[in-house]
Amino acid sequence: MAFGFFSETFSDQGTMDDGTWQFCGLDRMQRLYAFGACFVIGFILSLVSSLILIGGNVAGFAILYSIGNLVSIFSLTFIIGIMKQVKTMFAPVRFWATTVYLSLLVVTLVLSILLHNFILSLILVIVQFAALVWYSASYIPYGREIIRRFFGSCVTSI
Repeated sequence: MAFGFFSETFSDQGTMDDGTWQFCGLDRMQRLYAFGACFVIGFILSLVSSLILIGGNVAGFAILYSIGNLVSIFSLTFIIGIMKQVKTMFAPVRFWATTVYLSLLVVTLVLSILLHNFILSLILVIVQFAALVWYSASYIPYGREIIRRFFGSCVTSI
């Protein structure tokens, strides 16, 4: 069964599943709580990584920041399920955004751990964040168009 980029027909509409999908036996309300908790934990990890950066530990910063992003993205699986999460991530409309974002996540981790280069790690995290924004905007109706118009107006006003 082809899905995502390789599928001719794909619908990623709807948020929660119809109740047939179960995650560790959790009911709908428990899954919503798990989603919220997982998302907040990912956000907190990303914030704490900033404190580590102030301390000068670049590798620690990049690792914690990337793990925080992964945990936040994983939180959606509590609502829609793992297979639908993968299908929506690799849907044609966001295939390249997902690929670039996940690749940057891996590159940021590997280069930050191996090279311990502050400037390079900071640049990679900034680009990773931009890729995350672009990926996230694909879930918002006209989200990417809003970003394009905003930055287009910024460029033309210079």
